[in-house]
Amino acid sequence: MDSPSSQFVSSRRMSVYDPIHQITMWDGNFRSNGGNLIASTSLVEEVDMKLLDDQVQVLSEDASHGVLGTSMKYDQEAYKGNDKTQRRRAQNREAARKSRLRKKAYVQQLESCRLKLVQLEQEVDRARQQGLYVADGLGSHYLGFTGSANSGITIFKMEYGQWVEEQNRQVLELRSALSSQMSDVQLETLVEGVMNSYSKLYSMKSAAAKADAFYVMSGMWKTTAERFFLWIGGFRPSELLKVLVPLSEPLSEQQRFDAYSLEKSCQQAEDALSQGMEKLQQMVGESVGPGQLVEGMYIPQMATAMERLEALVSFVNQADHLRQETLRQMCRILTIRQTGRFLLALGEYFQRLRALSKLWANRPSSQPP
Repeated sequence: MDSPSSQFVSSRRMSVYDPIHQITMWDGNFRSNGGNLIASTSLVEEVDMKLLDDQVQVLSEDASHGVLGTSMKYDQEAYKGNDKTQRRRAQNREAARKSRLRKKAYVQQLESCRLKLVQLEQEVDRARQQGLYVADGLGSHYLGFTGSANSGITIFKMEYGQWVEEQNRQVLELRSALSSQMSDVQLETLVEGVMNSYSKLYSMKSAAAKADAFYVMSGMWKTTAERFFLWIGGFRPSELLKVLVPLSEPLSEQQRFDAYSLEKSCQQAEDALSQGMEKLQQMVGESVGPGQLVEGMYIPQMATAMERLEALVSFVNQADHLRQETLRQMCRILTIRQTGRFLLALGEYFQRLRALSKLWANRPSSQPP
């Protein structure tokens, strides 16, 4: 399977983009298959970070000098020997200093991760105490956090926090690149990195959905303002296109038409997924409605409901596939610099939503009259 980077490069080499065909293809897939897309999860290459040795061996060299000719010649040779030794010692001291800084940074990062893990474990314990799972009477099939699911969600929280930090860094790089005279080749490399970062996010969410689809769909890993716009564990592609496409101007008439057609295609796919979700909710409700819940007993209706809820993972993957495909289609429609502006606007949009969440949380409490 091609890497996300190669997929991005090959997609930009397509000479013709046909949004009408795209609408027909997406609509046909959803209508004929009952809104059942085949979700493609990007393979993300993991880069092993090698820890440098924190011990630096300081080399020393004894210079021996003999009496050679005149005192001037002796002084010159002695100066050269001492200068060479001093340079080596200075290089060794600098290497040792950098090694100590790397070690200090690594220890600080480990401590930060440890504190985050402790905080997440406390949150999970509070969630358990608040009853976010079904008791052992259902055969220990938890709807919230449990065992491996607990571990999977904890890992996702840590990875997502790191992903947000990476996104903030990429926003700074894009803003700097677009305001400078960076060549299109260099900018394209930067854009590829941003696209790969979004592919990594969708891969992370797919793994988290397998651990606990309810958690991903609830958007608890997002800020409050982001959850206000939540749709099947993320944003609606059509709504973002309405907000962000104008920020990529100037556009040609053909580009505006293609972007508008893509927006309509997204709406059709979103409608199909939403209808599928409504049908699933109805089926689950019909499964758990009849019968009587008896404590300590396994109820067959619950087994049917659990089987049907397995489809939640597929819905998350399909929605993320639609989001990822929308980004790829926009990259085909726009030039490389327009794509850079579009991705910059996308990153800044979520930054502002996170900032809005903080402002809302810290707002002054209203006093009663």
